Amino acid sequence: MIQINQTASFAVEDILFCFALESEAAEVFKGQNVLFTGIGKVNAAYELAKQIQKKKPAVIINLGSAGSSCFQKGEVICCTKFVQRDMDVRGLGFAQFETPLSGLPPVLEYGLLMDNLSEGICGTGDNFEMGHCSNAYNVVDMEAYALAVIAMKENIPFLSLKYISDGADDNAAEDWTVQVHKAAITYGKILGLIGEEAKVI
Repeated sequence: MIQINQTASFAVEDILFCFALESEAAEVFKGQNVLFTGIGKVNAAYELAKQIQKKKPAVIINLGSAGSSCFQKGEVICCTKFVQRDMDVRGLGFAQFETPLSGLPPVLEYGLLMDNLSEGICGTGDNFEMGHCSNAYNVVDMEAYALAVIAMKENIPFLSLKYISDGADDNAAEDWTVQVHKAAITYGKILGLIGEEAKVI
């Protein structure tokens, strides 16, 4: 069993672990029920929707790397709110991040909170953000919003944990390359899949 918080726990075999890339999972998640979506909102939405049709999981756990100018590199943030940061239809009178005529609020609140982790707001977009300056979100990625929307519509509990690999700044690309392989071991420890003695190299 994986304990998320005092009221939510799930059997490992009932969990769908959802990553964008295999490099974010490494060897730690071999043998688990894992989905690699590819990068970006369209890939994430398509692959998750297809997987749910095959077998509806008890919970979706989204794990991946992300940028942040608010949290430290190597920190894991539990995201419970999501915005589509590249959705901007203010020219037609809609709020920033609001998807017109969708019935969804600009900030989607859907996600489990995991004990002992900082809480964040994830800004998802189809670009690698290297100049983060928004107060509306404090973590940036390229898939989580799409995954959260689908989980909500399918009424599946959703947990999104983001390993901060870069500062969403001018050094983001270099930092991501160095940090991304450390994410899997960190996630393995947090979720109890590997022992605390495992080393992050």
